[in-house]
Amino acid sequence: MRVLLKRLPSGAGLPLPTYMTAGSAGADIVAAVHDDLTLLPGARAIVPTGFALALPPGYEAQVRPRSGLALRAGVTLLNAPGTIDEDYRDEIALILANFGTEPYVVRRGERVAQLVVAPVRRATFDVVESLDETTRAGGFGSTGYGAETHRDGGR
Repeated sequence: MRVLLKRLPSGAGLPLPTYMTAGSAGADIVAAVHDDLTLLPGARAIVPTGFALALPPGYEAQVRPRSGLALRAGVTLLNAPGTIDEDYRDEIALILANFGTEPYVVRRGERVAQLVVAPVRRATFDVVESLDETTRAGGFGSTGYGAETHRDGGR
C-alpha cells in the first residue's frame, strides 16, 4: 500500500516512519522537537513529528505508544490510539504524557510512538426496539461493575 508523506521543515534531517523488523505492525516515528523538551512527572505536551500524510481512501492511521518507553520511563501517548483520518492533511502531532516519577527529556529524533495504517469499515446505525440476548450479564467492561457504580465517584 502506498501512503503519501510530506516532510515538513521541522522534520528536516529526521528519519521517516520506519518498520524496525520485517514483522513489525507499527512504524516507529520520532520527535521533531527543535530543542529538548522536559516532561515533568504528571505533565503532558504536544510533540511534533515533522510530517503530514495523505492516506488512501478507506484507511486510517493510528498513533500508538512504544511499550519500552512506557515501561522504562512511564511516558506514553495520552489519547492512545490516536486516530488520523484519511482526509487529515496537517502535521501529525502526539500528546505525550509522563506518568513516571522522574522528569523525562524528549530529544529530537527520539523514537516516541508507532504508526499503524489500517483499513476502516464504515457502519450504518439502525434503530431497533430490542437487541438479541447474549450470555453476558451486564457489567462495565469485564469487571462486572455496572455504569451506575461509577456515576457517584466509584462507590
